[in-house]
Amino acid sequence: MFINLKISRRILSLGGIFFLLLAGFLFQRWMVSSGSPVSKPMEQINTDEKVIALTINVDWGEEYIPAILDALDKGQARATFFVTGRWAKKNPELLKQIAGRGHEIENHGYSHPHPDHLTVGANQEEIKKTESIIQGIIGQKTHFYAPPYGERGASGLKAADLLGYQTVLWTLDTVDWRPDSTPEIIAQRVVNPAVRFGIKPQKNGAIVLMHPKLNTVKALPVILNQLTREGFAFQTLDALITFDQIGDTTSR
Repeated sequence: MFINLKISRRILSLGGIFFLLLAGFLFQRWMVSSGSPVSKPMEQINTDEKVIALTINVDWGEEYIPAILDALDKGQARATFFVTGRWAKKNPELLKQIAGRGHEIENHGYSHPHPDHLTVGANQEEIKKTESIIQGIIGQKTHFYAPPYGERGASGLKAADLLGYQTVLWTLDTVDWRPDSTPEIIAQRVVNPAVRFGIKPQKNGAIVLMHPKLNTVKALPVILNQLTREGFAFQTLDALITFDQIGDTTSR
């Protein structure tokens, strides 16, 4: 009798745990699929003005940040740095330096996970944790979110929406993280982007994706010099969005 009672309690306990897990899973699915549609990620700004936003996603590569800042200063350019919370936590002084030199600091999640593999709640925690760390270091709240790996699934987009964030992707991807991306190739992908899907990407209002890599450091002066000669100005995202409405990109 005692053994049967013990087994029954264990079964009930396991059943309760299973029920809670199932309820949580169904709730997350409901959050993603129900309610108002998620906002479309910002990929480019519709404008006739010659303005570009350089965005630099940072989860590693801190050894290249000073050289990037020097190149931006020399080119009289402002950029937006999307940093992970774990990186900001390890590099608070460097984060202060980036902000102190006139650049925008925004949110790249905390641990650089795959947002499409996480629940809405887990994605929210990634964003909120990073927001708190950045605000504690530089005293500014983030409001743009660049999802790791450029993933644009409903879970990550919904999480950003619920927290009042605008999700940001890109128009022109330098793909500078690849070993075969030489400084010349990186610069070419921005200065003279290739035709994609039968369309030549427009540079006006473009958002450029970069990372702190040695070849990016080498390519950056070429990009800045060439596009400056063409009449372009390099703005933070906050400044870029003042020019016009959100548009589509041809680079996906």
